[in-house]
Amino acid sequence: MFGLFEDIGTGGPIIALLAVLSLFSLTVIAMKTIELWSVTSGSGTREAAIEKFAGGDRAGAIAIASAGRAPADRVFAYAAQALTDGLSGQPLMTELMRRGNDEFARMNRHIQFLELIAMISPLLGLLGTVLGMIQSFQELELAQGAANASVLAGGIWQALLTTAAGLLVAIPAAVGASLLSSRAERGAQMIEGAVAQLMLSAERQAG
Repeated sequence: MFGLFEDIGTGGPIIALLAVLSLFSLTVIAMKTIELWSVTSGSGTREAAIEKFAGGDRAGAIAIASAGRAPADRVFAYAAQALTDGLSGQPLMTELMRRGNDEFARMNRHIQFLELIAMISPLLGLLGTVLGMIQSFQELELAQGAANASVLAGGIWQALLTTAAGLLVAIPAAVGASLLSSRAERGAQMIEGAVAQLMLSAERQAG
């Protein structure tokens, strides 16, 4: 493996670094996909919980929401319990906002690393290409015109290889970051929707 990096020339260390970034990127994508798999789940059970809450069975609503796995279930369960305990108004809304922000931050955790990898990988590839081209032309200068076209072409393709490697690392990272961010935003929207429905139900009961 190290011999392969040596054959590539100056781009070897950069390709090694890109390989590490690719492995890290794919690991984060896999972990976050598993973590965010359930963030949009539980719409039906929350609807059932809201119906129970509206019907006066607050304990049943809390039990249903507490059994859920989605962030919206956790915030909903807290809101239902707080309303049952008599907490309302601005203090409740402030706490719900804090909890919602915490859930959203948890869903977005590590996604910024994918965005960073997507940004720097092409730059690293370009750096490797520039260094490789510099080396190729230095060798051509030292050969004083005796180098044939195949030698120069070999140096150029080795240099361009790092650009291709950088793009191969950046593209999955960028796609993964975009899809995972969208799913996290969808989870945040479900939190807002569930809390809004619950608060509306509570206001109707109070009225």
